[in-house]
Amino acid sequence: MATFHHHHLNVDLRQIFHRLTIASSLTILCFSLVYLLTGCCESELTENAEIKAPAHKFLVSGSGWPYERNRTSIVKDVTTAVGEGEFNGRPSSGKDLTATRRLPQALIIGVKKGGTRALLEFLRLHPDVRAVGSEPHFFDRHYARGIDWYRMMPKALDGQIVMEKTPRYFVTYETPARVHAMSQDVKLIVVVRDPVSRAISDYTQIISKTPNIAPFESLAFKNCTTGQIDSLWSPLWIGLYAQHLEHWLSWFPKTQIHLVSGERLISDPAGELGKVQDFLGLQKIVTDKHFYFNKTKGFPCLKKPEGSSKPHCLGKTKGRTHASINPEAIQRLRVFYKSHNQRFYQMVGQDFGWQ
Repeated sequence: MATFHHHHLNVDLRQIFHRLTIASSLTILCFSLVYLLTGCCESELTENAEIKAPAHKFLVSGSGWPYERNRTSIVKDVTTAVGEGEFNGRPSSGKDLTATRRLPQALIIGVKKGGTRALLEFLRLHPDVRAVGSEPHFFDRHYARGIDWYRMMPKALDGQIVMEKTPRYFVTYETPARVHAMSQDVKLIVVVRDPVSRAISDYTQIISKTPNIAPFESLAFKNCTTGQIDSLWSPLWIGLYAQHLEHWLSWFPKTQIHLVSGERLISDPAGELGKVQDFLGLQKIVTDKHFYFNKTKGFPCLKKPEGSSKPHCLGKTKGRTHASINPEAIQRLRVFYKSHNQRFYQMVGQDFGWQ
């Protein structure tokens, strides 16, 4: 009898334990479902809140300065190439409040050490410009990844302009045809600068990364005695603007290419930005009240935004002292570029006044 009672007790305990296990599993499942549902709703509400934020959230009244910026992350595996864009506001029309990823409508295609970084940072002040910070290099290095990879741009609202900058595009032979295949209507911006000063600036950047590189003069000249110039050396070759522009004009009309003076971008940033905003069909929001000239750097900086104690200047590499170059070498380069510059002036109908 005792044995039977003991057996019956064991059966009851197993049944209770089994029921407790089922109840615990159901409880965990319920909590998981609640967590997932509330998480999804929260993500959706957060994204919608970012997209539908009114324009006054991004602009200081009367100044046009974007002082509150919501960041939208880019897909992780292409962050190094495409980077993150800042959500600068909403289009003035306000018709479509759905932000989507789309291909760029404008490209800053050149030139290296011409002022492309400054131009991009200045343009990103505009609430209707959505631009990635880093250089995608899609049309020159990553074209094989496909157009869907390139579409990973910052989300933009209807009426906003999506753009990127990769200075190498201007001098890469395959790029014009590839850009044309993406869009025949894309707007192209080229920042140009005195090719001699640009070459020295380029070399200055090179030696900052590779200090043991040969002197500028030995790289720029095939024969220093005769003065024969090595025009295929990259810092000099980039400055043959007429040659590169001619190739682009075989794919795009002049009306779709806007030239920015790198020199005037420093001396009169608001003036150059006004022309670029006109070219892009944007309201002139970025004006002279956004800039001040930093005498120490010899470069324009952005006036401090609301709530910030410091103004914003570009990186330490902007406005840095150039490498010391033999004056005779500089003069020989000016003679070399003179005919190339004149041809460039004739092509674009504009004299940039380079010596």
